[in-house]
Amino acid sequence: MSMYCIGDLQGCDAPLGRLLEKLDFSPSRDTLYFLGDLVNRGPESLKVLRRLAALGDAAQCLLGNHDLHLLALWQGARKPGRHDTMQEILQAGDADSLLDWLRHRAMALQRHGWLMVHAGVLPQWTAAQTMALAAEVEQVLRGSDLKDFFGAMYGNTPDRWSDGLQGADRLRVVVNALTRLRFCTPEGVMEFGSTEGAEGAPAGYLPWFEVPGRRTAGTAVAFGHWSTLAKDGATPRLRNNTLPLDTGCVWGGCLTAARLGAQAGTFELIAVPCEQAQKPRKAGKSG
Repeated sequence: MSMYCIGDLQGCDAPLGRLLEKLDFSPSRDTLYFLGDLVNRGPESLKVLRRLAALGDAAQCLLGNHDLHLLALWQGARKPGRHDTMQEILQAGDADSLLDWLRHRAMALQRHGWLMVHAGVLPQWTAAQTMALAAEVEQVLRGSDLKDFFGAMYGNTPDRWSDGLQGADRLRVVVNALTRLRFCTPEGVMEFGSTEGAEGAPAGYLPWFEVPGRRTAGTAVAFGHWSTLAKDGATPRLRNNTLPLDTGCVWGGCLTAARLGAQAGTFELIAVPCEQAQKPRKAGKSG
């Protein structure tokens, strides 16, 4: 029995098939933990969703910013962007069943000694608080007020956490941290304009995993979202007890899995090369 964390798929089903073959994956024996951004930008988002939904409990999936965007399109709370590649899903005969399955996925998971998120964790949050806040968003996603939630989800403010936040502001901060965070100040003020690597932090900001005193520092954290941490083919590595696994599959990089070891924080990397499905982004554009 093996457990794997896998980075952003972004609609790249063919590389996923090759990776599962390389892993000798068996759904009756193994478990896959996908770190969000299952869809969009790549050419086969519909195939990805159908494959993952068919795997049942063998595929445990997080929601990333692109997955939430798809759900917002489904609910009519947002219009497609010019780079979106998800229309095939919305027009599919099984769209409603697939998207109902998607909205029941997790915002964060804690398994085998790892905290798993799509993007990041604010420095003030413990692992337990992260899971509790993720559950608040999950409850709304699985409820009857989806369109209202997505109508209020987009935006960059408030840009920091406060225990006193309520309603849409509270949910927006949690969503932004878990699915969009790269850089923040030591006080947890989030910045969303830059997509550079860790060395490209704007003045006054740090990569979230480098903030001194981060309250999840004692917990191994696996995350995706930040493909420029693996630019130029760099192999993922532990960074302050965190493991970034978005290795830019949709941009022509690799699709990477980490086979989780018996001890928390230990892993073995397995990767397959990917065909470039998107042109390289310009600096400062959100991915």
